[in-house]
Amino acid sequence: MSHTEAARTDSLGEQETRGDVESDKKAKNRRPANRNYRDALAANGNRTSVKVQEIVIDYSECADKAQRTPVPIPDKVQSSFKSSNQQPNPTWMKYRDEQTNETICRLSFKIPESIEPPVFMYYRLTNFYQNHRRYVKSLDIDQLKGKPVDNKTIDGGSCDPLKLDDSGKAYYPCGLIANSMFNDTIKSPELLNDGNDDDPVVYVMTNKGIAWDSDKQLIKTTQYKPGQVVPPPNWQARYPHNYTTEIPDLHDNEEFMVWMRTAALPNFSKLSRRNDTTAMSPGTYQLDIADRKIRPLRNTWFHIITGEAGTELISDEMIADQVSGDILHSQ
Repeated sequence: MSHTEAARTDSLGEQETRGDVESDKKAKNRRPANRNYRDALAANGNRTSVKVQEIVIDYSECADKAQRTPVPIPDKVQSSFKSSNQQPNPTWMKYRDEQTNETICRLSFKIPESIEPPVFMYYRLTNFYQNHRRYVKSLDIDQLKGKPVDNKTIDGGSCDPLKLDDSGKAYYPCGLIANSMFNDTIKSPELLNDGNDDDPVVYVMTNKGIAWDSDKQLIKTTQYKPGQVVPPPNWQARYPHNYTTEIPDLHDNEEFMVWMRTAALPNFSKLSRRNDTTAMSPGTYQLDIADRKIRPLRNTWFHIITGEAGTELISDEMIADQVSGDILHSQ
C-alpha cells in the first residue's frame, strides 16, 4: 500500500465537510501520538525493514462450517514468527451461548514466543466501500455532537435513507455509516495452562484508547431523552427496548468512533482492542467471538499487532467480506 493510500482515512471532521454539512473550517485532525508511519508500511507491506510477529485467522465461515469440537483450519491462517519451529494448526469450533442465544466461534492458536507490548487487535474487512459518496454523507454531525436534533430536521437532512422510523421518530445515530457498524464481539484472548481450558488466564485487552482524540472531542453524550429516538435497524437486537429506558452513550463508545472514521479504500483494518503494558506470553490461546455479522459483512478475520508496526496500522491496512486476527511485532 502506498503512503498516499494509507494516509487517506478520514476523520469525522473531514467527513463533515466532504458530506456537504455546513460547518466552520477546522484544523486538520492529526493521528494519535506514538505513530511511526514508515515502520507500519514496512511491517504491513513488504516487511523487509521491520521484522514482525503475526497470526491472521479468517473466521468468516466459522458459524456455518465449524463443528462442536475443535477442527484444524490450516487454510484459514497466516503467521510469521521468529521461531523456525513448526507450529500446530489453529483450530475452530462453535457453540451456543445459553444466556444470549448467540453463536460463539472459538479459535485456538499457539504463540511460540513472547510478544512485547504494545499489543493491538484489529478486525479486517474486504470489499466494503466506506468511501462511497452516498455512504460517507449519511450521518448527522450535530446529532453526534450530542445535540437533540428534532425529527423534522433529521428528515430533511443528510442521513438518507435511514432518517426516521415508521412512527416518525429519528434514528439515533441516523444514517448508513452507524447502521452498518461492525458488531461481532471479539473477547480478550485466554492463555490455556498446559493446554487445559478449565483454568485459562485472560490476556486483558481494552477497547479504550483506540479512537483518535479529535473524534473523542467531537462525539458527545446525547441530550436526547429516552423515548425521543429509536435505534437504527441493525442496532435493534442490541437495544430491544427501543431506547425507552436508556440511550447509549456514544461519547464512551470508542469502537463506534473507530467505525465512523470511514476508510478510503474497500479493504481496511480497524483497531478493536489493545494492551500497552503486558507481554503476550508464549503458549496456546483460545479466543471467543460472538458472531453477529451484518450481511454483507460475511467474511471476517481477527488481527492482533504489537510495537510501532501495529500503532500505525490504525490507518494503514484496510479489509468486509473478511475479518482477521494478526499479531505483529516490530523490533
